[in-house]
Amino acid sequence: MRNEFVVFSIVSLAIIFGVGYFLWTPMYWALLIFGPLIILGYYDMFQAKKAIVRNYPILGRGRYVMEELRPKIYQYFIESDTNGTPINRQYRSIVYARSKQELSSNPFGTQLNVYDEGYEWMNHSIAALDHHELEANPRVMIGGPDCKQPYSASLLNVSAMSFGSLSSAAIEALNGGAKIGGFAHNTGEGGISPYHKNLGGDLIYQIGTGYFGCRSKEGGFDPELYQERVADPAVRMIELKLSQGAKPGHGGILPGKKNTKEIAEIRNVTPGESVLSPPYHKEFNTPTGLLQFIKKLRDLSAGKPVGFKLCVGQRSEFLAICKAMIQTGIQPDFISVDGAEGGTGAAPLEFSNSVGTPYKEGLAFVHDALVGFNLKKDITIIASGKIITGFHLFKALALGADVCYSARAMMLALGCIQALECNTNRCPTGVATQDKELVAGLNVNNKKQRVANYHRETIKSLIELMAAAGIRNPKDIGRHQIYRRNNINEISSLAQIYPVMKPGALLDIATAPEPYKVHLDMAEAESFAPRLG
Repeated sequence: MRNEFVVFSIVSLAIIFGVGYFLWTPMYWALLIFGPLIILGYYDMFQAKKAIVRNYPILGRGRYVMEELRPKIYQYFIESDTNGTPINRQYRSIVYARSKQELSSNPFGTQLNVYDEGYEWMNHSIAALDHHELEANPRVMIGGPDCKQPYSASLLNVSAMSFGSLSSAAIEALNGGAKIGGFAHNTGEGGISPYHKNLGGDLIYQIGTGYFGCRSKEGGFDPELYQERVADPAVRMIELKLSQGAKPGHGGILPGKKNTKEIAEIRNVTPGESVLSPPYHKEFNTPTGLLQFIKKLRDLSAGKPVGFKLCVGQRSEFLAICKAMIQTGIQPDFISVDGAEGGTGAAPLEFSNSVGTPYKEGLAFVHDALVGFNLKKDITIIASGKIITGFHLFKALALGADVCYSARAMMLALGCIQALECNTNRCPTGVATQDKELVAGLNVNNKKQRVANYHRETIKSLIELMAAAGIRNPKDIGRHQIYRRNNINEISSLAQIYPVMKPGALLDIATAPEPYKVHLDMAEAESFAPRLG
């Protein structure tokens, strides 16, 4: 649209001056209309704050006009489900306000019906604390006994989004924001691009089933390429992706027409050829094999933290991994738990709507399983699943997370307007597109600061909530502090909904809680397949 506007302005001026000079002098009066419009259009093209206006001069302003005309109360009552529809407008407004450092308080009190089924809240304390006395930016050290280069992580980090799914400018802005705010940026399974490294933010290198960036010619894992990638000081941790919440158990194909020379170099594949990401890993096929591969990744990285990411599926499989940890003595440094509500640029409807465990249930299960096997003390849990506000962070920590990821909120901080064009290459804000004309609308210097602003203000919100609850350390946040309304007459704490596991209770099936016994009996360290009979 930028190019079209340039052509429009040149043609308009040529017509006005041509007609005015040769045919009809009063035509010059048209400059009173077209002159200011052309000046405004060029201003829009070169301003840095609004990507949609940069990409669509003059016309893009219509969006903001409509926002002003829309009844303000409307934004608070567009609820979302958990499967890819737009985020509640209230949350979107919070992200926008925090990223732009605008007023983010609510007028006229609570905007939700506290008697609605599913309403959740945290309990405050009469002995509340002054939040200024608490640590402003608490960190969590990630790295178990076998880790030689532990990483001090922020409580909120950028979730996995690959270059290719996101634009080069979006990747740079996310990484620049991570650098400013001191948090980590997960590369996604598409590999480490130059845009991940240009601005110096900490990286979590994610390796999926396609082994992009460390892929052999046969499509398997290449140790030498991997060692070369992770030797970069910017790479602080390595995450092995088993599954993602948006489409767990589903592979993918990079079509040949999208496999450009630049993408191919980053992913270490042949340009122009379609590339398969299978739904499973070729390097292992048992829980023990998974842990041995994790040890291999850690050794080749000179001891950097290595973990795996999954959306919980069959519970016996995760319990089998826990049994393998006990038998082999090999543990991951962290486990990332994604939920079925996880996002993606495109996924089959049935997978995004109906496959995988939601993040709350998955997170509580993973935490309790590790506690039940006496493994939790050395393993950090990272949670992701529509985590946007300070209360979302508080709730995730209560359920068992130590650290959190966010994808949607970081995209909103970049300027995403949820146009839902991620899978068409026509993202109007330049976030999720490879169209260079649209990408040009996203100003990296402006957006990286917005990402950092959003992160800072959300962590600040979490600290204020902790202070209101009388809590000094994030580790002290518990399930008993959050309640949920089941119906008009009944409420339950998260501790009642997700009973806390006793340490060591899963080491013997006789002491295991009843819901775990059937899954524990099916779990074997040498096979992901459940033992039947």
